Amino acid sequence: MTGLLEIQGLKAWYGRAQVLFDVALEVREGEVVALLGPNGSGKSTTLKSVMGLVTRTAERLHFEGRDISGLAEYEVARQGIGYVPEDRRVFQGLTVRENLSVAQRAAPGDRKAWTLDGLFELFPKLEPLYERRAGEMSGGEQQMLTIARTLMGNPRLLLLDEPSEGLAPVVVQQMRQAILSLKQDGLTVLLSEQNPAFAEGLIDRSYRMDRGQVLAAGKPAV
Repeated sequence: MTGLLEIQGLKAWYGRAQVLFDVALEVREGEVVALLGPNGSGKSTTLKSVMGLVTRTAERLHFEGRDISGLAEYEVARQGIGYVPEDRRVFQGLTVRENLSVAQRAAPGDRKAWTLDGLFELFPKLEPLYERRAGEMSGGEQQMLTIARTLMGNPRLLLLDEPSEGLAPVVVQQMRQAILSLKQDGLTVLLSEQNPAFAEGLIDRSYRMDRGQVLAAGKPAV
């Protein structure tokens, strides 16, 4: 089966320092795949490399069979890849409504587009906060908003960077349930995660990383 996202020989640098070394992985349509490993292992950099946010080269970096290795971040996003960074980049001065509206993008082809009702079903806590400024929300609420805003772009592949990081246990469970719902809806997800317990029962396959390399791959977890 051909992967939705196919990576071979991926290398990445921060300045002169090389941080990824020949990373290879595949994400098939409809899967939830995790990059597991300690802080600094290269998980987040792999996601940033896919998006074109760091200097990178690759023998193969294909999305839907198309080479995206030479594309800038906005061009990668236009291909149908949504990226949720670890640092929850919401527009602090805008309301939930405004954050969602600025990210809205038509769904390609005959794919079903995300609606406000669909997002509020996924994240019920956002609905009563619809007119609240994002800067006045908790960390967990901002994380939900960041994911919801990304979904308004109707991506085919969602990149989630450390979705459970810094969240209260009850919010972590809500985040797990949201990802499960996305999986049931057929959305493909590649996430990075330090906590293997978060990924357990959620993912189809995983890649364990350390020091910028993929050490092992497994199903459902390494």
